[in-house]
Amino acid sequence: MDDVFRRDGGGGGRPPARNVLGGVLLPCSVAPLTGFFRDGCCNTGPHDHGLHVVCAEMTAEFLAFSKAAGNDLSTPQPGYGFAGLKPGDRWCLCGARWEEARRAGAAPKVLLEATHEAALQVTTRAHLEAHAIDRA
Repeated sequence: MDDVFRRDGGGGGRPPARNVLGGVLLPCSVAPLTGFFRDGCCNTGPHDHGLHVVCAEMTAEFLAFSKAAGNDLSTPQPGYGFAGLKPGDRWCLCGARWEEARRAGAAPKVLLEATHEAALQVTTRAHLEAHAIDRA
């Protein structure tokens, strides 16, 4: 399972992170800069307890759902350098939150090529494909 937690692009002789399609993990967003490591990719590692691995395109519906669930992603938090998200922004979501939103009918669309394979620990490829912007 260690291979799931690769965060680099192959430095140190390690293979690059993989996406849910089995290819090399592509960037999710640099504006806003996303990812657990704030590297623009939905990379993960042992300290990423939230598993921020689903590259999703925000919708008003999802942002309202997330706020109601206790994770306000739309309100700016200047003290943390966070401008707040708006519909259309791409962001690395916690896999469990995306799955929770899917079950509630509020899941945002995902970019499969930018969604880390670790997402398959909390949801299925079929569920992700059903919400894909970049159809497999």
